[in-house]
Amino acid sequence: MRYFAERAWIGGRVEHDVALEVDGGRFTAVTPGSAPDGTRLRGLVLPGLANAHSHAFHRALRGRTHGDRGSFWTWRELMYEVAGRLDPDSYYPLARAVYGEMALAGITSVGEFHYLHHNPDGTPYADPNEMGHALIRAARDAGIRITLLDTLYLTSSVDGKPLEGVQRRFGDGDLDGWLTRTSALRDGEGVRIGAAAHSVRAVPARFLGGLAGRAPLHIHLSEQRAENEQCQAVHGCTPTELLHRHGVLGPGTTAVHATHLTDGDIKLLGGSRTGVCLCPTTERDLADGVGPGRALADAGSPLSLGSDSHAVIDLFEEARGMELDERLATERRGHFSAAEMLAAAAAHTALGWDDAGEIAVGKRADLVAVSLDSVRTAGADPAGAVFAATGADVTDVVVDGRVVVDGGRHTGFDVAAALREALS
Repeated sequence: MRYFAERAWIGGRVEHDVALEVDGGRFTAVTPGSAPDGTRLRGLVLPGLANAHSHAFHRALRGRTHGDRGSFWTWRELMYEVAGRLDPDSYYPLARAVYGEMALAGITSVGEFHYLHHNPDGTPYADPNEMGHALIRAARDAGIRITLLDTLYLTSSVDGKPLEGVQRRFGDGDLDGWLTRTSALRDGEGVRIGAAAHSVRAVPARFLGGLAGRAPLHIHLSEQRAENEQCQAVHGCTPTELLHRHGVLGPGTTAVHATHLTDGDIKLLGGSRTGVCLCPTTERDLADGVGPGRALADAGSPLSLGSDSHAVIDLFEEARGMELDERLATERRGHFSAAEMLAAAAAHTALGWDDAGEIAVGKRADLVAVSLDSVRTAGADPAGAVFAATGADVTDVVVDGRVVVDGGRHTGFDVAAALREALS
């Protein structure tokens, strides 16, 4: 297959008239300055984007959590309500529609932070991984890759209070129970099986060492100040220091949010090359705060981005948030370049896909064409399109050499109709 891009983002800059040859789902030639030949991709062509942190079922909450102005606790109650009523038959169509929405926004890989494991009363399904398998099938049918970050979730607080209510469906009893269940999950075409620890609130310290060395491994970290205070009270250290004590930090690990950190935390994360996934639209929506993204990157932590609770699904907005939220916090502009922002939006390595995220020979053939003549992007410098474009400007998406979005429409199904039906 041969594509021709009027402009393509290659090596951190815009190249013109780029011929792209694809075979076996990978780029076999990338040649700027070529004559037009092949399927034409207009606008600016980017590498596929990576949504490094997703809770698919949270999409059901969009626009529904702001009654009486909303708070984290009212949001949490509604989240538990949704979590309590899903089963494999209802989760599959919801996740398929959500992943279809991601494809329309240029996302070619998703990291699904998955903890809806069992029946609402905590008893396993006949297939203990039935909910995870529903998510894998949903991603395949939506045309994107998935890293299933199967989540260890055992307690409801740092001091070890047991799970109760709907939380019981999240738990496997202990580390051995989780290991036994997840041992039946397998990588496959377009599928990676990763791991997650929900947080230091949900995983007792004595089990953290059992996760060391797993990759990819994700964990919610210091999303709220209360988590830090509870960890100090029980363990006499910050959550980051607790993970460091148990060998959990490292290049295969990604800390999600990392909002409320000490200078020492930043040094530990950066010095160990632990990745950090920022989720600016969710961190805003839940009033969590603004994390020290620039300081973490300078310390050595690779950055990725996620849409988390799906208040919106738009990696351009997440990338802008990475920069613009820091401007608000510091009253200063210019924290991240466009190249850094797009690199974070295409950080497939955080999900175990080391062969994606670049338009380069040998890499997976993911392409995202972004219109440069919409009402948002008209007149913008293509090199700064990340500051203007939204997911609505994506016109065409190719995943592993397969066309998934053509002319702004998903090639497999009507995503808006699927969302309406799943959320009705």
